[in-house]
Amino acid sequence: MTTRLERSFRGISERLVIRYLTNLGGEQVDDRTVAGEDWTATFSSETVSIGPSLTLTEITVVFEGEENTLESLVEDFAQKAMRAGG
Repeated sequence: MTTRLERSFRGISERLVIRYLTNLGGEQVDDRTVAGEDWTATFSSETVSIGPSLTLTEITVVFEGEENTLESLVEDFAQKAMRAGG
């Protein structure tokens, strides 16, 4: 059964998203998709305002795959993303 999880991360670049996902065993499919053996991650980005004058990039990643695989993948990715941005 395929599971779909969506997570958002602020302060991380698209370049780092791709790097982290490929370091976790995926291959870049296109500009916004990285796929592993039994998972796929597709991301989008937007600029969000934090207060009156500060903006950050917010990346939303949609992970799809087997539930058991995604649990550790999303956790590992989140740890990397937290170190990068928050």
